[in-house]
Amino acid sequence: MIDEAITDLLIAAERGDSAALESLFPLVYDSLRTLARRQRRAWQGNLTLNTTALVHEAYLKLVNQERIAATSRTHFFAVAATAMRHILCNYARDRRRLKRGGDADHVSLDDAADVAPDLRSVVSDEDADALSALDDALRRLALADPRQARIVECRFFAGLSIEETAQALGISPATVKRDWTFARAWLYREIQLELRG
Repeated sequence: MIDEAITDLLIAAERGDSAALESLFPLVYDSLRTLARRQRRAWQGNLTLNTTALVHEAYLKLVNQERIAATSRTHFFAVAATAMRHILCNYARDRRRLKRGGDADHVSLDDAADVAPDLRSVVSDEDADALSALDDALRRLALADPRQARIVECRFFAGLSIEETAQALGISPATVKRDWTFARAWLYREIQLELRG
């Protein structure tokens, strides 16, 4: 029943119903927290990353678009995972830039600290480098094979199962398995090359 309610609210939100967005957040909040918790733990067990801030930033990123480009619960969480990936990668890039002395004209996010604490200070240098390398590799993969990149986002960032990924992308589970295997091997090689370089 909750899945149907989420789908109905997503369809209403896509049609421009702002009340649907307000009703959607309480229904997806716990699942978004689980997704964010999984993301922050994926980086070398770094448990200091603020889950709540990541959830709120991702949700704001999703609802501040002209429309939410998701029509089902599974699709929504795949899109949310992509938003979380972009947030994490932006923070990793900022961390790397600061590490290399690029903070001369840096504008602090301290004014927004009461809404979303600054996450840059809690991501280790090693995590930032790995996350940035992953994001760069995923961008290259998306150019070569967009479907494989979306599968990685669904499986790795959203934690969706093979079947859920297939449903979110409208492809067969066998295709997801095959592309997931290839994409992981390709990304591993690309990340290792970048981290060594």
